[in-house]
Amino acid sequence: MPEFILVERPDSLGDKLEEHQRVGLDTEFMREKTFFAELCLVQVSCGEKIYCIDPLTGNNMDAFWDILMARTWVVHSGRQDIEVIYQLAKRMPTSLFDTQIAAGLLGYAPQLGYANLVKELFDVDVPKSHTRADWSRRPLSVEYLHYAAEDVEYLLPAYDLLAERLDELGRLAWAEEDSAQLLSPALYDIDPALAIDRMKGARNLRGKRRAAAARLAAWRESEALRANRPRQWIAKDSSLLEVAAAMPTSLDELSRIEGLPAGVIRRAGQNIIAAIMAADADEDGYAPPPAPSESQKALLKSMQKLVAERAEDLGLAAETVASKRDLSAIIFDGDQESKVLQGWRRNVVGDQLTQML
Repeated sequence: MPEFILVERPDSLGDKLEEHQRVGLDTEFMREKTFFAELCLVQVSCGEKIYCIDPLTGNNMDAFWDILMARTWVVHSGRQDIEVIYQLAKRMPTSLFDTQIAAGLLGYAPQLGYANLVKELFDVDVPKSHTRADWSRRPLSVEYLHYAAEDVEYLLPAYDLLAERLDELGRLAWAEEDSAQLLSPALYDIDPALAIDRMKGARNLRGKRRAAAARLAAWRESEALRANRPRQWIAKDSSLLEVAAAMPTSLDELSRIEGLPAGVIRRAGQNIIAAIMAADADEDGYAPPPAPSESQKALLKSMQKLVAERAEDLGLAAETVASKRDLSAIIFDGDQESKVLQGWRRNVVGDQLTQML
C-alpha cells in the first residue's frame, strides 16, 4: 500500500506543490442525493509524495486552488474530477493530460480503466474494493485513505511511459489536444434553457407540446439547482412528457395524469400549469428529426468503413478515431464543428469524410 499524508489544512500545501509543474490528481465525491457532486477528498501525487486533501474540514482552500490550477494535471478518465472541482472552485487547470486518452492513442482498448492500465504498464494489481464507499463520513478510515492514494500512485509514472511512447509515434500532441478538450467550461456549465436536450423522448415532440416540454425541463432544472437535488427527484422525465402531451390548464386536469405523483402536484402544480400556459404563446418551429434516408444510411456505412481502415493503419480502435455517434452527427445533424473534422483527426480522416459529404 502506498504511503500518504492526510492534509486537513489545504492551504498549507503551497510550497510543497509549487516546485512541481506536473501532478497526478484524482477525487472522491458523492452525488447520489444531490444535483451537484459533493467533493469529499482530493488526492495529489507529486515527486515521491501522495497527499490526501480533506475539503470537508471547513478550512480555506483558495491558496490551494491557486497553486493546483497552475499545475498540469495528470488524470485518468478525468471528466468527472474536473467537473466536481470546477463547480466548487469555478476554475480550470492550466493544462491536462488524461492517461485514458493517451492509452487509447497507443492502441489500448478505448475507455481502459485505471486498474487495467496499471496492470498493462507495470504488471501491478490495483484493488478496487471501496468503489461504493461513503466518502462524506468522517473520520475516514486508514483503509479508505490507502485506497484513495492508490488511485494516484501510478499516474505520474504512467505519464512518463505513455508520453515517451506517444512522442516516438508523433502522437503526443494528439493526446494533449484531446485532453485539452476536457477543459471547456461548456461541458460543465448548466443552462436551464438547454435542459430539454437531456429529457429522454422529448425529441419526438413538436409544436406546442415541444414548447411545453422545454419549459417544464427548464423549470425542473431550476428547481434541482435551487434544492440541490437530482433532476429525477424533482419530477421524472416520463411524468413531464405526459404533462406536455396532455397540456393541462388546471390543477384538476393535472391531477388526472397518472404518471405525475400527487406530491409533485401539491408542491409545484401551479408552477407546472404556469409553464404550460406560457408555452401556448411560444413560437416553436422544432420538428422531430426525419428518419434517415437510404442514401444517408449508405453514406454512414461508407464513412465507418473508411474510419475503420484508417484506424487499422494506425493500430487504433475505430472509435478512438471516430465513433458511429460522431459520424451520425455529421451526416444527420450537419455538425461541422465535430472533433472528427478538427485537429489531428482532420488530417487523418476528416478531410476525406468532408469530401464524401
